[in-house]
Amino acid sequence: MISEEQFHQELHIIIENALREDIGEGDHSSLACIPSDAVGKAQLLVKDEGIIAGVDFAEMIFKTVDENIVFEKKISDGGTVKYGDVAFTVSGNQQAILKAERLVLNSMQRMSAIATKTKHFVELLEGTSTQVLDTRKTTPGIRALEKWAVKIGGGTNHRFALYDMIMLKDNHIDFAGGISRAITQTQEYLKSTGKNLKIIVEARNLEEVEEILKNEGVYRILLDNFNFEDTKKAVKIIGNQCETESSGNIDQNTIQEYAACGVNYVSSGAITHSVYNMDLSLKAL
Repeated sequence: MISEEQFHQELHIIIENALREDIGEGDHSSLACIPSDAVGKAQLLVKDEGIIAGVDFAEMIFKTVDENIVFEKKISDGGTVKYGDVAFTVSGNQQAILKAERLVLNSMQRMSAIATKTKHFVELLEGTSTQVLDTRKTTPGIRALEKWAVKIGGGTNHRFALYDMIMLKDNHIDFAGGISRAITQTQEYLKSTGKNLKIIVEARNLEEVEEILKNEGVYRILLDNFNFEDTKKAVKIIGNQCETESSGNIDQNTIQEYAACGVNYVSSGAITHSVYNMDLSLKAL
């Protein structure tokens, strides 16, 4: 996975780009009717229920816009919220608060929705040893936020991007000329470059599982679109030779049965790409 330093760099890039996109040459609505030295206070009002996420990120945004803004957290990331709750208050320059408002809301609404859905999936797996993984099926440009939200909801981050883990999927295998050839070439590449990256290999059927196991150095086998019966067989065949992950058709109706098959992980793109934003608003006090 990426380092904490890399992660925070991603967050700052997101903030800088989003403010550039939203403010441009200036917030003329605020400049037109609010004095530059006017101060005020606002609160983040929850108008929904679920898991709140993005409170710490909101503080980063406000402090980026104006380091003198006073941010008072009322509910921490990961807290359960209901209609009428106040997540935080912010006070300071009114123009600065308004510059940050939309980015804060857009980010927190999305992050809270992801954290809420992830938490639901995690709760469905209580009592099992199976963990919920996210995927790279994220919104371009804000992956760091969405993966942060998954962690807030109790999920586990998969690889962050193409550079921090090897994942040999169907197209890699087909382009390389087969499973064993793809694995061998990957190991040679890692040795020649001096990189220490874990290798995950996707299997489309039980025969491919068996071929993967003939090769050394595979960290995890991804069981892609396996039915429940074949997943159980695959887990038995693999044993303790490497980790197992189920992917494809993972939703709230199937996740428990896949976990019951004994896999170490279930990965779901739905927790990031299929959510409805939590209803939040920033209201002046």
